[in-house]
Amino acid sequence: MKAAAVRSAFLDFFAARGHARVASSALVPANDPTLLFTVAGMVQFKDVFTGKEARGYTRATTSQKCVRAGGKQNDLDEVGKTPRHHTFFEMLGNFSFGDYFKEDAITWAWELLTGVYRLDPDRLVITVFGGEGKLGPDDEARAIWKRVTGFADDRIIGLGKKDNFWSAGDVGPCGPCSEIHYNMDGAPGQWPTPDPRSWQGWLEIWNLVFMQFESKQADGPLTPLPAPSIDTGAGLERMSSVLQGVKSNYDTDLFTNILATAGELAGVRYGSDPDKDTSLRVIADHARATAFLIADGVFPDKTNREYVLRRIFRRAVRHGKRLGIDQPFMHKVCAQVAADMADVYPELRERASVIENVALEEERRFRKTLDQGLGLLEDEFARMRTAGETTVGGKVTFTLYDTHGFPDDLTEIIAEERGFGVDRAGFKAELEAARARSRFKGSGDDKVAVAYHTLAGELGATQFLGYEGRGTTGAGAVRALLVDGERVDRASIGAQVEVVLDRTPFYGESGGQIGDAGTLVTAGGARVRIDRTDKPVPDLFVHHGEVVAGVIAVGDAVEAQVDDARRDRIRANHSATHLLNHALKAVLGEHVAQKGSLVAPDRLRFDFAHFAPMTEAQLREVEDRVNAEIRRNHDSLVEVLPIAAAKERGAVAMFGEKYGETVRVVRIGHDSLEFCGGTHVRRAGDIGLMKIVSEGGVAQGVRRIEAVTGAGALEYLRKLEDELSRAGARLKAPLFEVSDKLDKALASAKALEKELDKLKAKLASGGGGRDLLAEAVDVGGVRLLATTLDVDDAKVLRETGDKLRDQLGSGVLVLAGVAPDKVMLVAMVTKDLLDRFHAGKLLGIAAEILGGKGGGKPDLAQGGGKDAARLPEALAAVRATVEAAARG
Repeated sequence: MKAAAVRSAFLDFFAARGHARVASSALVPANDPTLLFTVAGMVQFKDVFTGKEARGYTRATTSQKCVRAGGKQNDLDEVGKTPRHHTFFEMLGNFSFGDYFKEDAITWAWELLTGVYRLDPDRLVITVFGGEGKLGPDDEARAIWKRVTGFADDRIIGLGKKDNFWSAGDVGPCGPCSEIHYNMDGAPGQWPTPDPRSWQGWLEIWNLVFMQFESKQADGPLTPLPAPSIDTGAGLERMSSVLQGVKSNYDTDLFTNILATAGELAGVRYGSDPDKDTSLRVIADHARATAFLIADGVFPDKTNREYVLRRIFRRAVRHGKRLGIDQPFMHKVCAQVAADMADVYPELRERASVIENVALEEERRFRKTLDQGLGLLEDEFARMRTAGETTVGGKVTFTLYDTHGFPDDLTEIIAEERGFGVDRAGFKAELEAARARSRFKGSGDDKVAVAYHTLAGELGATQFLGYEGRGTTGAGAVRALLVDGERVDRASIGAQVEVVLDRTPFYGESGGQIGDAGTLVTAGGARVRIDRTDKPVPDLFVHHGEVVAGVIAVGDAVEAQVDDARRDRIRANHSATHLLNHALKAVLGEHVAQKGSLVAPDRLRFDFAHFAPMTEAQLREVEDRVNAEIRRNHDSLVEVLPIAAAKERGAVAMFGEKYGETVRVVRIGHDSLEFCGGTHVRRAGDIGLMKIVSEGGVAQGVRRIEAVTGAGALEYLRKLEDELSRAGARLKAPLFEVSDKLDKALASAKALEKELDKLKAKLASGGGGRDLLAEAVDVGGVRLLATTLDVDDAKVLRETGDKLRDQLGSGVLVLAGVAPDKVMLVAMVTKDLLDRFHAGKLLGIAAEILGGKGGGKPDLAQGGGKDAARLPEALAAVRATVEAAARG
C-alpha cells in the first residue's frame, strides 16, 4: 500500500464514521506561542479541547504536517543515522471533543488496522496504563481491548506513567493512553514483557490518548473532566513502513524519489555505501522540513524557529559537501519534495518559486560562510599548536558562531578531526550571557495576559460592527473595565482604562492594521478618549484610553464613535497594500509573498519575499501599476466564502496564517483578491495616490517597502517640493534646474579642493621658503630628516614624504603633522637601508611617546598620537634610535 493510500484510507475510514475531515494546520502554531512548531495533530485543536474554541463538529480526522527538531523530542544529530528519526513527518489522527470515548476509539483502531490495513493480529500487542502511585490501572481500557481483540492479558501489557500516561504539562487535560505495537522482526506468537529489553524489534504504530482528567496544579490531585475526549496519533512514515514491509521509513515510497534526486546530484546510488546512505537520508529528511517550513513562511535566520530551520538546512548542506557536491543543490531536492507532495499539500506548488529561491540563497550564503569560518578556524588551530593548547576556547567558538554565522557543532566536528577539544561549557556561558544582554525585561504583562484570557472565557466574542455601513459608529454596553490590569466596576476622570464592550465599531489591531481611536460616551455623560484598540486574544476587543469626563461603569450603555478621518486614511493605506502586493507579483514574479505589514494612518509598510534590491525601474513600474488601478476606480468587493471556494478563485492567503472554515475575501481594483479581515475603501479611487518612499532589506530574502497614500502622499510631495525649493533658493536656480546647478557647484568645489591640496603640498615640501632637505642631518653616515610640518592632512603628509624621500636619495624620514586634536606621523626608509632600519619600529617609538599607536612595513609606516606637546621628545627619541643603530 503506497503512502498516499495509507493516508487516504485512514481519513476515509474516520470520515465515514462522522468525523470532519480537517486540513492540516500550518507548521507555525497560531494558537500556542509556547511552541516553535506544530509537533502533533492535536495542536490545532488545543483550544477546542480546553473549551476556549468551539467548532461546528465534535469529531475530526487529520493528516497533520509536523516538525520536531532541536528539543527534547528529537535529537537532530540522530536524523539520518536511524531508520525512524525525522525532523518532518505526518501524523494521522482521529479526535473526539466530548463525543465518543474509549469504546469507539479502541474498536475503530482495531477495525482499521486489521480490517482495512489487514495487519496480522498475531504481530500486534497492546500497552495500557498499569497504574503508578495514587493513580490506579486503566482497567476499563484493558477490558475493552480484551473484548475487541480476543487477546489474553499477556498481550495487553501494563506500563507506567512514563510510557502510558499523557499530559500537556504540569497543569491541564491529561489521561492514560494505549499504544499499539507491531512486531517487525520476530516470529508471530512471541510477546514482549514490561522488561524494556524484550521490546527489541517491536514498533509503536499508534497511540490512543484518553483525556479524562484535569490537573489544576503541579503535583495536585486529578479531577475528572466533564466531557472526556480522544486524541490519537499514528505516524504516516511508520505505518507506511509496516504496510510496505520495509525495516526503515526511508525505504518507503515517501522517500524514494527524494533519495534518488539527492543521489543523482551526488553521483552515488542509495544503498551502495552505509556512510553515504546516512548523508543521503539526512538530505532527504531535511529537504522535506525545509520545503514545508518555507512554504509556511519560515525563512532561515538567526532567531527562534528561523534558526532551527537554518540548523536543519545547513546540516543537509554539510552532508552534501561530504558527498562531494560542490555546488548549491538543496533547492533541487526541495523541488522534488514539492513535486511528490503538492497534490496533498498545494501550498508547496503555490510557493514553489519561493522555496527554490530561499533555499538557493541560503545555501550560497552558507557555502561562503563555511569558507570564511574554516579559514578562521585553521588560523586558531595554528595558534593553538604553537601555544601547546588542546581545547578551542568557548569565546572563540562563540565569536565564530555569533559574528561569522559558523555553526558551533561544526566547530566541534572539525576540531575533533584535527585532534582538538572544544570548551562546550564556555560556549554555552557566552551564549547565555549574550541572550541575557538582549532579553526583554517584562513589567506585569503576564498578569494582564491572564486577565484577558479570563475575560475571553467569561464574556465570549465581541461583535464587530465596523463592516456595516460607514462602520464608524455604534451602540454597545460595557462588559468589563480594567485599570492597571485589574478588573474594576467603575473608573473616573484621569483613569487610564481598558474597556470591553459587547459590540463595537472599533477595529482591534490585527493582520497588520493598527487599531482604531475615537471616543466612547455613556448615557450618563461620561466620556472616554480611546487611543488604541487591540485584540489581545482572538475575538476580544479591548479599547485603551483615558476617562476625560464623568464616571464609566460596567453595564453602562455607550455610543462608540471611531475617529472617521483617521479610519479613512487607514482604509486607504490598507487597500493600497493589497494593490501593492499584486503589483509586486506582476513585476518581480509569483515568488513574491507577504511576510508582514503595518497599516497606519500616516503610512503603510509591506514586507515581502524577494532576494535582491529592487531597481529604480522596478519601483517605478510597481508604483505606476498601483496608481493606474487607483485611477480605474473599480468598486471594492467583500465576500465571506468557504475557504476552498476562496482558494479556487485565486484569493491570496497570508503565509502561515490560521483560517477557519469560512474566510472574508476582499477584492480591491480589478485583480487583487486576498483573504483579509481589515477595513477597506469602497472603491479604488478613494485611495487617491500611492507614493513609494523607501525600499530596503530587513532580513535574508525579505525586502520592505514603505509608502504613503491620499492625504499622506500629498503631505510627502509637499515636503519634497519645500525641500527642493529651499535648495533652489540657495543655489539661485529654478526648481527643475537644481540638479544641473548643483553638479556645477560640486565640480567647482572639487577643483578648488585639488588646487588647495597642491598648495598645501607645495608649502609642506618647502614651497613657502623652507628648505626641508637642508634640515636633514648626518647621523653615523646616515641622512636623517625628523621634523614637524605645518600640515593637518594625512594624505598631504604622505605625499610630501614621498617627494622628500625621492629627493633625499638615501636616508630615513620621520615627519609629523599637527591637526587640532591629533598628531599624524609618517616614517620612510629608502631601499638601500632596509637591512638596517625598519620604518614601522621607528614610527612606533614616536607614537608611543605621543600616546598613540602606529606601524607598518619596513619601508613605510603611518600612525599618530594625541600629545602634540611631546613632539620634540618623540623626534629626539627617533634620532637617538637611528644614531645608535648607525654607530652600532
